Amino acid sequence: MNSALAEISEDHYSSLHQLNTVPKQKVLSVKNLRKAYNAHQPVLHDISFDLHSGEMVGVIGRSGAGKSTLLHVLNGTHSATAGEILSFPEVGTPRDVTHLKGRALNQWRSQCGMIFQDFCLVPRLDVLTNVLLGRLSQTSTLKSLFKVFTDEDRARAIALLEWLNMLPHALQRAETLSGGQMQRVAICRALIQNPSLLLADEPVASLDPKNTQRIMGVLREVSEQGISVMVNLHSVELVKEYCTRVIGVSQGRIIFDDHPSRLTQDVLQVLYGDEISQLH
Repeated sequence: MNSALAEISEDHYSSLHQLNTVPKQKVLSVKNLRKAYNAHQPVLHDISFDLHSGEMVGVIGRSGAGKSTLLHVLNGTHSATAGEILSFPEVGTPRDVTHLKGRALNQWRSQCGMIFQDFCLVPRLDVLTNVLLGRLSQTSTLKSLFKVFTDEDRARAIALLEWLNMLPHALQRAETLSGGQMQRVAICRALIQNPSLLLADEPVASLDPKNTQRIMGVLREVSEQGISVMVNLHSVELVKEYCTRVIGVSQGRIIFDDHPSRLTQDVLQVLYGDEISQLH
């Protein structure tokens, strides 16, 4: 890596650590959120909570509890049936995400990064371009088709890849990577959006234990940089090890919202019922 890029990377690391000193502020306020696909299929019932900068919130509950739907509604990829999702920008007045459309909705999604269990990379594109695709909301479709990105965007993508030890793979096609490597690239793609909130939907479900620990460690580092992280997890042990807060969801309702140390067997029994014996 040449000295110019190294300088950019050092500046990037410095700015990340400076975020640790920023006072926690409210990022999102969810009020009485409901989601139903039809009158007979309610998924979320009167969900209410606040998120603050620097939090790492684990969302747990059995399959079908509504965890993934919740993240998709927060991101705006699924519409809410009722309720408010108030976004608090650093400057300006709060806005209700549920009312956003078109360009305004795309701008919100750029502030609310999302990573998925299946990575959602473009297999035939190289790693660097996959990361740069996170800037689509800030560039034209024509420019993105011809891989025309600014020098600043390329420098930031390189810095992010170096931070996650993926720079040696920058010119590899995404389809040649391992699952853990793909997830690190997906995290870089989300972070290049400069989000205030990062949502992760089962990001380690398909990974081996070593890569699981690596990805969870990265997500914790992201939260320590002042970004609010909300992650759906099946593992209660991972929640206790990495998260600063846990939200328990059962049948579309929040029944627990507290520090992971307060997760008792009684709470887990309510959350998981007869599936409790399968927890790890």
